[in-house]
Parts: sequence; structure tokens; C-alpha cells
Amino acid sequence: MSTKQIASSTLWQLASQLAMAAISVVTVKLVATGLSQNLAGFYNSAYGYLQIFGIIADFGLYAVAVREVSRSEDKRGVVGAVIVLRCVITAVSFALAVAVAWVIPAWHGTPLPLAVTLCAFVPVFTLLAGTLRVIFQVHYRLQWVFVAEVTQRIVAVAMIGLVVLLGTRDSEDPLTLYWFLLAGVVGSAVLLFFSIVGSRRILRPTLKWDPVLFKRLFSLALPFGLAFLCTTAYRQSDVTLISLLRPDFALQNATYGFVQRVMEMTYIIPTFLLNSTLPILSERVDKGEDTRDFLGKILLIVLLLSATMALTGALWARPIMGLLTTERYLSTPLAPGADTALRWLGVTMMMNGMVVYAFYLLLARNRWRALVAILAVAAAVSVGLNLRLIPTEGFVGAAQTSALVHTGLAAALMAYASRLLPARLNLSAALRWLAYIVLLAAALLFVAPWLTSDLRTAIALGGIVAWIGAIAWGTGLVRLLRG
Repeated sequence: MSTKQIASSTLWQLASQLAMAAISVVTVKLVATGLSQNLAGFYNSAYGYLQIFGIIADFGLYAVAVREVSRSEDKRGVVGAVIVLRCVITAVSFALAVAVAWVIPAWHGTPLPLAVTLCAFVPVFTLLAGTLRVIFQVHYRLQWVFVAEVTQRIVAVAMIGLVVLLGTRDSEDPLTLYWFLLAGVVGSAVLLFFSIVGSRRILRPTLKWDPVLFKRLFSLALPFGLAFLCTTAYRQSDVTLISLLRPDFALQNATYGFVQRVMEMTYIIPTFLLNSTLPILSERVDKGEDTRDFLGKILLIVLLLSATMALTGALWARPIMGLLTTERYLSTPLAPGADTALRWLGVTMMMNGMVVYAFYLLLARNRWRALVAILAVAAAVSVGLNLRLIPTEGFVGAAQTSALVHTGLAAALMAYASRLLPARLNLSAALRWLAYIVLLAAALLFVAPWLTSDLRTAIALGGIVAWIGAIAWGTGLVRLLRG
């Protein structure tokens, strides 16, 4: 494939992620406006619970499928086998998810079991569409993914927006909750439909039952699956633990769940960057080339992105969450709110960039056993702290746990990964980064008192983007990264 095709596909991926993030912001606002806090809590709890089973159903199969399909001469057969394997694992995983939801005592008599049952179709359709994404990935035709993903979000947000436009506010009617969840199901079905139509224009899989190939794919996916499962345990299990440990879980997750939606957007950014650089890094490592300067630039970009998100989230927590939700989700002198959680999770935003950076370095060096061991310890510590703090502190305890675990995990992974693949980051680059941080923090603090309405916050966010570009240029970071 030509460099032009690779660059075009990368830009399509970036455009897709940015468009979906923007539409997700609108979705959060509509859900927070249309549903009461209680029903919003059930909405967030259903999605949070199913995320765990989604990781189990995927189990790293996508990452392995891309590599295996790229290498294989029988691409139709390999894709067909992956589809069959994914269908079997997905059916078993989400059948278990639904069954468990109906027998959890704390959820009896609430809308949550039915919400989970309805909502389960979203990850099922999304995972099946993700399998077909392999075809677009290996043929560098990701414009189809852009169309499918953006159309999916537009359909879902249009269905939710229609209800809100017709006057629904703070609804206590469970039927409104189910309609909002059905919007996600319809959207994911549209995603699957477009994925099927688009992929068949490129390659038509040959569906087959091949136990030998299944076993091989599963063994190759095992390292990725274990790593992603541990990541889910320390990053995303807190919403479900709140649902199990707090009698007021609906109200708790109404507030905390929307903050987690913000966090999901911030998790994507460093992951996308490192997904794009992993093939280049792996190739250079295999050839025995010196990667210190290359990794120095990547690390600097990760630190810039992470610090920007962390400072903005922590220093503008209240106006941002006010813009995304409504006033009733914000803290008061008597009770914490979404802005309280976001301030704590600013630490998570900063540390997550370094965690993801080290994660990919260890995968590049095939040190997956050490990676999984460290992640497993983090998962165990996270679950243990959440079990201790959530019953008394609620979502604030979950946010504190996230900040603490990500800090320890970043330190451990960076120390280990840096010995294997050191990065060259000189004093000049560090001082430029520090100057950037100081100038950004100063601007955020100066503008913060002015952010007293959603309109002002929206304008200020646009202004801060311009300021970020200006200080990145003024401190010489742009020239440094280009050099």
C-alpha cells in the first residue's frame, strides 16, 4: 500500500473519532435533560455493566485478526472464521450478562434488568461490526468506517433528541428510559448494516467452522485479552461496583456515569496516537534500530495531550460538567457532584497517557506476561479499594481509587518499559513542556470565574483551543516535534 493510502486511512480514523466524540457530547446533554436523575442512573448503570462483558467478548480478537488477515493468503477464510468465533463468544458472553442481571438481588424491582436486556444488543451489534472492520483496516478503506460510525451516532442522537424536542424533561417514566436505550440499539444496528454492505464490496468472507484455526486465534489473542480484561477491571468496573454496593446506586451512577463518558473520550486520544505508531515502532525494534529519539517525541506528545486534558478537566470541572449535563448534577455545599469526580479524575487523565504509552512499549517488545502481571495487580488493588470506599464514599471513593491506582500503575509501567525501550527527552524539551503547562494553567485559572453559563463555556472552550495552538507554537514545541 502507498503512503498516501495509509495517511488517508489514518485521517479517516481520526475524523471518525472526533465526530463521534462531538455527537457523544450532545447525547450526554440530551440524556441528562430528558431523564430524571434516577432513570439516568439506570441508563449509565446498564452501559457500565455491559462494558465488562464487552471486553470478555472481544478478548483481543480484533488486534489478532488484523494481523492474521493481513498475512494470510486465504483472507476470505480467515475473516469467515473470525466472524464465526466472534459470534459464538459474543452470544455466550451477553447471554450470561443478561442472565446475571436478572438474578442480582439488589436490582430486583428496578428497571435495570430489563434495561440491560435491551441495551445488550448495542455491544453485540457493535462487536460484530467491529469484526467486519478488519476488512476495511487491512485494505485501507476506512472511509466506510467513518460513514458507518457517524451515521450510527446521528441516528441514535436523533431518536433521543426527538423525545426531548417534544418536551420531555426529567422524565420518571421507565418507557422513556427504554426508548433512549432502544435508540442505541437502532444506531448499532445501522452500524452493522453499513459495515456489512461496505465490507462485501471489498471482500466476501467464507464462513466456516475451523476448530484448529479457532484454537490458534484464541491462543494469539490471549495476551491481548488478559491485558484488556485487567484494564477494564481497574478502569471501568467502578460503575458496576457502585450498582452492587450502594442502595442509592441509581443516583450515584447518574452523576458518576456522565463523568465516565467524558473519561472514555479522553482515553481514546492517547490510544489512537499509539495505535498509529505501534506498527512503526515494532518494525524499528525488529530491525534493531535506535528508537530513543522517536520514542522521545512520542512521549512528549503523550505528555502534552495528557496534561492538556488533565488541567482543563480539573480546573474547569464545574463549567464543563454543567455544559454537558444540568445544574442538578453539580456539587453543592452539602453534596459532591459530577464536577467533584472530574477534579479527581484529572489525575487519571494525566496518568492514563503514560500507562497507555508503556502498555504499547511492552507489547512492542512482546513482554505481555510482565504487562498482564502488573495490570492484574492494579486491577486487584482497584477492586479492593473500591470495595472499601464505595459503600461509605460512593462515587467520590471510586474517583479517588481511579486517581490512586492510575498513579501507581503509571509509575510501575513507566519504570519497567523505560528500561526496555528508553526515550531520549532532553532538558530543553522538558523546559518547553513545563512552560506550556504553566501558560495553559494560567489561562484556565484566569478565565474560570467568567464561565457562568453554557454559552460562555462553549465560547471559552473554542478560545482555549486557539490558546493551546498559540503556546505550543510560542514555546517551540511544534518546531521541536517537527524536527
